[in-house]
Amino acid sequence: MITELGHFALILAAMIAIVQAIVPLIGAHKRWPGWMAIAEPAATAQFLLTAFAFGALTYAFVVSDFSVLLVYSNSHTLKPMLYKVSGVWGNHEGSMLLWVLILTLFGACLAWFGGSVPPSLRARALAVQSAVAVAFFAFILFTSNPFERLVNVPFDGQDLNPLLQDPGLALHPPFLYLGYVGLSLAFSFAVAALIEGRVDAAWGRWVRPWTLAAWIFLTIGIALGSWWAYYELGWGGFWFWDPVENASFMPWLLAVALLHSAIVVEKRESLKSWTILLAILAFGFSLVGTFIVRSGVITSVHAFANDPERGVFILVILAIFMGGALVLFGARAGALEAKGIFSMVSRESALVLNNVLLAVACFVVFTGTIWPLIAEMFFDRKLSVGPPFFNMAFTPFMVMLGLALPIGGMMPWKRAGLARVMRPLWPALVLAVALLGLAWSMQSGKSLLGPVGLFLGAWIVFGAVIDIASRTGRGSIAQRFARLKRLPGADWGKATAHAGLGVTMLGVAGLMAWEQEEIRVAYIDEAFSLGRYEFTLRAVEDVRGPNYLSTQAIVDVTSGGEPVAQLLPEKRFYPVANMPTTEAAIDYRVLRDVYVVIGDAQDDGGHTVRVYIKPLTNWIWFGCLMMAIGGVFSLVDRRYRVASGARKQEVPAE
Repeated sequence: MITELGHFALILAAMIAIVQAIVPLIGAHKRWPGWMAIAEPAATAQFLLTAFAFGALTYAFVVSDFSVLLVYSNSHTLKPMLYKVSGVWGNHEGSMLLWVLILTLFGACLAWFGGSVPPSLRARALAVQSAVAVAFFAFILFTSNPFERLVNVPFDGQDLNPLLQDPGLALHPPFLYLGYVGLSLAFSFAVAALIEGRVDAAWGRWVRPWTLAAWIFLTIGIALGSWWAYYELGWGGFWFWDPVENASFMPWLLAVALLHSAIVVEKRESLKSWTILLAILAFGFSLVGTFIVRSGVITSVHAFANDPERGVFILVILAIFMGGALVLFGARAGALEAKGIFSMVSRESALVLNNVLLAVACFVVFTGTIWPLIAEMFFDRKLSVGPPFFNMAFTPFMVMLGLALPIGGMMPWKRAGLARVMRPLWPALVLAVALLGLAWSMQSGKSLLGPVGLFLGAWIVFGAVIDIASRTGRGSIAQRFARLKRLPGADWGKATAHAGLGVTMLGVAGLMAWEQEEIRVAYIDEAFSLGRYEFTLRAVEDVRGPNYLSTQAIVDVTSGGEPVAQLLPEKRFYPVANMPTTEAAIDYRVLRDVYVVIGDAQDDGGHTVRVYIKPLTNWIWFGCLMMAIGGVFSLVDRRYRVASGARKQEVPAE
């Protein structure tokens, strides 16, 4: 009964979405307040009905209702409760329902918290948001119904993909979708502004918090996925430039560019057309990511392999919304007159450089991702574009961005003097160069990767510290600390996010340049060394989990005769899914990880063992967390709320 009610609620939400996509748009055009006002209760009803449908599907998973095809295909009675719940979105149909739930949530949030936005713009934005929802409601109901029933109810299910039975993967999709789908609101604001033919500083102030919220979630989602790949897949890497990884990274890059471009619109009323275009493209690349994951055109551990018909449906959605928005942009962009004038050396110019580097970097990733598809479709050639291409093509843009970031962050608006901006930054530059020299002199190899990465990361971190310190003015230490506490959240957010990027660069450079690896056949109680650590395989035993069988090794790690850790790597086998997984054992420390993987048993009684020493690895995810925290600091900046409230008083009701 609950399942049928969930299906009915989904259909009803789709019908309300159609009304919301049409009526407020007509009302805004005709200046009819009553018709415009329909958007807000419709957005709330649409979200509540979709939430009920999602709750009904979750209930079916929790109680193991195997009369629902989706539950039968992705669950099992012995599965732990966490993975019964995460199984809701661990498949194509359920994840698309989560996608639409978040889409309607952002629309409802605009209805609830968008009181400062002029009624006509709010009505148009909610109508555009609902039009996107209509497309995805149709996609779910006609091609991906999560409530499909089985006539003959099986006794038990087929279990969830074992790779997805992990806490990191339980949290990764919701955060990723909150980022992906959250960018839809920036898209809706952009299309609404194009319809009205007006973009001003207030528009930049309205669109930026929504983009910032989406970017925060996307940052956390990408970091969780990277961390999961690091400890779960057993290969020891954090990023493989997999097409599905790239599908989330491309919108992230454009969202960063959009955030910085929106600042210029808000502060100087410049870059209006470019900001609108970025808002369209950022969500467009989210739709591209949806197509890559769900079309079946690629093979990936992250992808939902589905029939091409669904991919064509998503491609049509992409063509309609991106094509329509870009046509509207082409028709109206000329009317978006830029008011602010700035010199070549100014914060505006620095933000333009930031945008160009991020946009080109995104284009490089996009080219490398789709080129194998193009080669196969048009040239009948099977190609593989892997990490070597991306590392060589993408890295130079990040190096240039890292070099420019501290300087651009301290430039004043409109006009700046480079020598004056660099004056407080010289200590940061000297310290960063000193670290480069120290790393170069201490490393055994002569690769520049580690020292240059260390220099860039340190330059960005020290630059962020000097930037925040320079805002406290002059005076005694007590006076400067007092001013430090009163600094706006946006200033703290900027410094924290920039420092987080520097910390992530330090981690990436340390891991890629100084990682040590050993692969060997290990025997019980026989020690072997890697770096300054000794490893001894003490035992290999069979362990039974709640829904898996495991071969677990016990590995003692020592250094200089002193115990460091006892690690328990596993090889698991899930009988229901008939699938093995590798569970790495990791000793996490601030400056390094010790990473151990157990392999297959050998005929002579030994076991294949892989061990790694991974310097600064945790800095990668700590830096991502810092970036997200910086985004939160900016999001809660009181100035946005005060400015929005003031604007609300100024704008008369239409």
